[in-house]
Amino acid sequence: QVHLVDSGGGSVQAGGSLRLSCAASGYIVSYYCMGWFRQAPGTEREGVASIDRWGSTIYADSVKGRFTISKDNAKNTLYLQMNSLKPEDAAMYYCAARDGAYCYRRSSDYNYWGQGTQVTVSS
Repeated sequence: QVHLVDSGGGSVQAGGSLRLSCAASGYIVSYYCMGWFRQAPGTEREGVASIDRWGSTIYADSVKGRFTISKDNAKNTLYLQMNSLKPEDAAMYYCAARDGAYCYRRSSDYNYWGQGTQVTVSS
């Protein structure tokens, strides 16, 4: 049984940083595509970043140059380093995992989800 546990969210001021973590069990992060999505109240869930089996990454235009997605295969954990945070980055952030090596942009392409971790950014 696959289990993803998101953590690391919190409240920061604009310009600050946070690092989100997603600890996986029942799933080997090095084998597959994983990603981060976010959802603000009243909006659709949107893809933030993804990383495939070979380490290739894709970022939403809104976070390029500020966010970095990575995996620690030894810890079986996915990370999202978020720097230069803006108020518009505030949302619930979700870790997601696919039963496949390649990444796709749609949330419906992902099979497993974490419970979410809240990020709040004040101006």
